[in-house]
Amino acid sequence: MLAGKLDMPKAQVRRVVDAMVEGVSSTLVRGEKVQVSGLGTFEVRKRAARDGRNPQTGAKIVIPARNAVVFKAAKPLKEAVK
Repeated sequence: MLAGKLDMPKAQVRRVVDAMVEGVSSTLVRGEKVQVSGLGTFEVRKRAARDGRNPQTGAKIVIPARNAVVFKAAKPLKEAVK
């Protein structure tokens, strides 16, 4: 898709996309937000521990607290998807 639009070899586009993903990942690991103009914002949020159930046995379990990546779409993306 991108290779055709940019008239670039797929391997080169793959390297660019991989570098972007690596950059976003390393920034999120440091606890910083990542804003991509026209696309949206990625950030890490803490999820509290909560009660749950094992779907196979029905037994009550505690789901531990964890970090989660959250994405909030930018207005242009929301408008494009309408």
